[in-house]
Amino acid sequence: MPARALVACAAVLGAATTAAAALAAASPSGFSDGVAAGEMTPTSAKLWTRAPRAGKVMLTVTGAGATRTFVLTARRASDLTVQRSVSGLRPGASYRYSFAQGAARSRVGRFETAPAPGAAARVRFAVSGDADATPGPNGKPGFNGFETYGAMARARNDFAVNLGDTIYSDSGVGGTPVARTVAQKWAKYRLGLGLEPLRRLRSSTGLYSGWDDHEFVNDFSRAEHGAAIYRAGVKAFLDYTPASYSGRTGGYRTFRWGKNLELFLLDGRSFRSAKATAACGGDIAPTAPAAVRQAFAALAPALAQPVPQACLDALASPQRTLLGAAQLAAFTKAIRASTATFKVVLNPEPLLQLYALPYDRWEGYAAERARVLDVLRSVRNVVVLTTDMHAHVIGEIRTDTFAPGGPVGTGIWEVVTGPVATNTYAKEIDSFLGAPGSGAVVTGAFLRPAPPRGLGLRCAQTDAYGYAQVTVTPTTLTVQPRTATGRAVLDATGVPCAPLVLRAT
Repeated sequence: MPARALVACAAVLGAATTAAAALAAASPSGFSDGVAAGEMTPTSAKLWTRAPRAGKVMLTVTGAGATRTFVLTARRASDLTVQRSVSGLRPGASYRYSFAQGAARSRVGRFETAPAPGAAARVRFAVSGDADATPGPNGKPGFNGFETYGAMARARNDFAVNLGDTIYSDSGVGGTPVARTVAQKWAKYRLGLGLEPLRRLRSSTGLYSGWDDHEFVNDFSRAEHGAAIYRAGVKAFLDYTPASYSGRTGGYRTFRWGKNLELFLLDGRSFRSAKATAACGGDIAPTAPAAVRQAFAALAPALAQPVPQACLDALASPQRTLLGAAQLAAFTKAIRASTATFKVVLNPEPLLQLYALPYDRWEGYAAERARVLDVLRSVRNVVVLTTDMHAHVIGEIRTDTFAPGGPVGTGIWEVVTGPVATNTYAKEIDSFLGAPGSGAVVTGAFLRPAPPRGLGLRCAQTDAYGYAQVTVTPTTLTVQPRTATGRAVLDATGVPCAPLVLRAT
C-alpha cells in the first residue's frame, strides 16, 4: 500500500478483545453481532449471523409473497457464525430475513436481489473500505466510530461494497501485536461489529465484500509471508463474511445487475508474486522521472540518487504477477464477453500512476498492469473503483504520465475512495517525512497540478474519510465521492469534487 508500509503496524490484541466484549455487551441481547446478506444474484443470496451459543438456529426469509424457513447449526469451529445460501428467489425483489435461537431474536435484515440481466433497471450502490476498529488507550476506537458505514446505510442503496481491509490484523493504533491466528482474526471482526454503523449497514442492504492485505498482514503475499497466515485470513474472512471463494481464482467474482451493470471483483492477494522492494533498496519513487525526483529531493533527499537498473528491471519483469494466471484469464474472458452497458472493476489496489512507493500497487507489477490495461481498453464503458490509498482521487489511468510529448492515457478512469477508519494518506505522508503538513504539500504540489508539474488528478483529497456513491442508468454511470457525513468531498482546492460521469457509447 502506498503509505501503509511507512507506518508501524501494531496494536494490543488483549485490549482489542476486551473492548469488543464491552461493545457487544452494550448491544441488544441475543444476536449482538447483527446480520448480513451477500453474494446477491437475480435468484439467490447468502445470509449470515453469529448465534448467541452453539446449537440450532432458525432462519426466516420473507419476500415476493412467500415465507421460507431453514434450520442451521452454530458451531464453535466457526466462532458460532452461520450462513445459508438461499436460492429460488425472484429477480429485482426486496426480501427481509431474521434469525432465532430459543428466545433470542436477531434484528431484521433487508436485501434486494439483482434485476434480471435484461431489465433496464436504475441501480445505486456505495463503495468504501479500509476500516480499523482497534481501540486506543482510552478504550475507544483509535480512528473513529465507522461513521462512513452509517452514511452508506442512510443512502438507501440497492447494495453496498466493502472493498478490502475489512479488518486490520496489524493495526495503525500503537501498541498491539499482529493478529495472526484464526481466533485472533475472529476477534478483529467482532471489534468492527461492535460498532453500530457497521451492523446497521450490513442489515440495511446486501453487501459484496472483498479482501486486501490487512485481513492477512500488511502488504501480504504468500511468497513473502507464507501459507499459514493466508489460510487463517481466508477462514476468518469467510466465517464472518457472506462471500464466496475458489481455490483456483481466490476471491474473484462477477455479479450482473440488470442490463446496465456488471461488477468484477478482483483478488489482489491470493496469487501475487513478492514485491520488488529489495531490488530497489526501498527507494520511495523508483519509477518517477529524474526531473520529478529532483523536484522533491528537498523533502526526501534520497530522491537525488539514481535508481539502479536492477530495480527497474525487477518492477518491469513479465515473470511477476499480481492476479495470477488463472484469475487474469477468467477476468479477461468475463469482461470481454460481458453484454452489460457498464462494467465496474472493483479493484483492491490503485491502477493509477502515483509513483510514490509503487511496490504493493499495480505499478510494482508493470508488465501485468500493461496487460490489464490492454484488456480494459478492449471493452466499452468500463470504470475502475478502488480503495487502499486512504484518499479520494479521480484520474485517468495512464501508461506514461510524464512522456516528453505529454501524458499517454488509456481513456479508462479510476475513482479511489475511502478510508472508513485508519490513517489518511496525508497523515501517513506527514508521519513518513516527519513533518506535519507534508501531505497537504504533496497533494497541492504534485497530485493536483497538471503534467509535467504533477499528476493532474481531477480530484485529490487526501485527508478525509468517506465513500463513493455510484448511480447507474441506461445511459450514464456517475460516481460521486462523499464524506463520512454524506456530503460531497472537497478537493484540495476547497471546491467540491465534481462527479465522474461516464456516458454509454
